[in-house]
This record gives sequence, C-alpha cells and structure tokens, in this order.
Amino acid sequence: MNLKYFLRNYPTTFLGAVIVLVFLVTALGAEHLAPYDPNWVTPRHSVRPPDSEYIFGADHNGRDILSRVIYGARISLLISMTSVTVGLIVGVSLGALAGWNSKYELVIMRLVDMMLSFPGLITALAIVAILGSGIENVIAANMAYQIPMFARLTHGLVLSTRPNTYVMAARSVGLSDFYILLRHIMPNILGPIVVQGSLLIPDAIMTTSALSFLGLGVSPPTAEWGGMLQDGIKWFRLAPHVMLFPGGCLMLTVLGFNLLGDGLRQWLDPQLRIN
Repeated sequence: MNLKYFLRNYPTTFLGAVIVLVFLVTALGAEHLAPYDPNWVTPRHSVRPPDSEYIFGADHNGRDILSRVIYGARISLLISMTSVTVGLIVGVSLGALAGWNSKYELVIMRLVDMMLSFPGLITALAIVAILGSGIENVIAANMAYQIPMFARLTHGLVLSTRPNTYVMAARSVGLSDFYILLRHIMPNILGPIVVQGSLLIPDAIMTTSALSFLGLGVSPPTAEWGGMLQDGIKWFRLAPHVMLFPGGCLMLTVLGFNLLGDGLRQWLDPQLRIN
C-alpha cells in the first residue's frame, strides 16, 4: 500500500496518524522542545499574552504555557499508555479465561457487568476519592473501566472463535488450553482488541484531564492539561490564552487518536474495507 493510495482512501486516518505522531514526538522530546522549565515562576510575566518570547503566553504565575503544554503531553502519554497497556493485559486475560472455561465465566462476567453498569468517569471519581490524587491513582482509576471493557470484548471474541474447525482440531490432538488460546485463538482476535485499545487512549486522556480539572487528578505543580484548564478559569476573560492553548491541544490529541482508531477499525474489518 503506497502513500498515494493511503491518502486517497484513508485521508482522515492519515490526519489522525500525523496528529498522534506529533503528540508522541512532543511527549518523548519534552526536555529538548520546551523553551523553559514548566514550573519556573516569574511573577512579572503574569498572564503575559503570546509574543515572540512566550509563544503561548504565560499563566497567572508567569509560567511559560508552551513549556507546560509540552510537558503536559508527556503526563497524558504516560497515564494513558500505562493504563491501556495494563488494562489490555489484565482484561484480555480475564476475558479469554471466561470465554474458554465456563467454570469461571459466570463469576468474571458478572463482575464485568457490575463494573460496566457505572459510567467510566463516575468509577474513576470514586476511586480517586478513596485513594487520593496522584499519577498512580489516576492510572488505577482509568484501568478500573478499561479492564472490564477489554474483558467483555475478548469474552465475546473467544466464544465466537471457539467452535471453529482449527480450534476443534487442536483440541482433538491433545494440545493444552493455554497453547490453543495463545497460538490459535489470540492471533485471530487481535485486530478488534488493538482497535479497542486505540480508542480507549483518548478516553484515558479525557478522564485524566477531567479528574485534574476537578482537583482530583495529577497533583500541582505538575503540568497537566486538565489542571491548566482549571487554573485558567478565573483568568479566562482577562487572558483567554491561558485556557485556549491547553484546551486546543487536548481537543486535537483526542481527535487524532479517534481518527486513527476509526481508521484502524475500518482497515482491519474486511467488510468495512470492501464497502
């Protein structure tokens, strides 16, 4: 598949991939890209408007907004990727176990249904209210609704794959259940799981920002987009740039991951690709 074909058939996916790539490069290279220390307070530059020295302006403490936005991307990447990765491993394991062995299916799936009966943000709020703020607790809060989503998806995929002839043939020759799941079932259900993971990353970024906006997420003075939005509320009329830049970066990043995830779903689904 050459670039011209990809641009013609998947333009929104390409746009999403570019946005995600910029986000990743920014997060990984924060030390080299940020012009100032994100926590360097300069009171004389309080709510300074954007100019050649402070491209995004300064917040009410005189901190460079561009530097804080760049370091905020790193925090968002750390929390979202960690929570989705761990949530995928645990959720897929539980879902595969429930789909393959009926002895565990009832208990696991009832727990999954119970956890999914609450909105993800409500679950996250309850967890950080109990555990307190901090990066580790925000990761745990994100995982609390990601694990059951991966488990339910994997459970359904395993149930639909288990009756296939190649699975029955593998069982008839005495291969272990673990080997069959790992070598014969997982490779055939990996596509939807990857798509689910790519769509949960923007959810994790939004949840993290929402928790920080409410004062329950990443602890100050750590730069995080939701916390920056919360800090800028009282200054919005006087200095709208304090909120506009972190809010715009949050919106673009979530949009990029959603476009990329939707494109992956379309590319990995043969029926959608044909249509």
